Amino acid sequence: MHLSNNTSFFGRTLATVALSLALMGSAFAAEKVNINAADAATLDRVLVNVGPSKAEAIVAYRKAHGPFRSAEQLAQVQGIGLKTVEKNREMIVLGGAAAAAPARPAAAKAPVAAPKKR
Repeated sequence: MHLSNNTSFFGRTLATVALSLALMGSAFAAEKVNINAADAATLDRVLVNVGPSKAEAIVAYRKAHGPFRSAEQLAQVQGIGLKTVEKNREMIVLGGAAAAAPARPAAAKAPVAAPKKR
């Protein structure tokens, strides 16, 4: 009977640990960041191996060159390499720029006059 109680205790403890780890895993799920809209503070907080100066460099590059078209394009930013891009691939989202200029209305086309009959 003593062995049975130890086995039961071990089983309950193991189940409790497994449940705790499962719940903790969702708490550590990677936060996503839209590299075309995020400010430097958000980039600094979310991306691995990206501190304040690299985050500012990402924002400056984006302002100078327009939105990123791929995650790999981040490697063109001074201080960001392909290894950093790979470490962050699951967190990088490519969306339109948040502060995109409003679209200009299309110029109204003048109706084309039908040729006159002679």
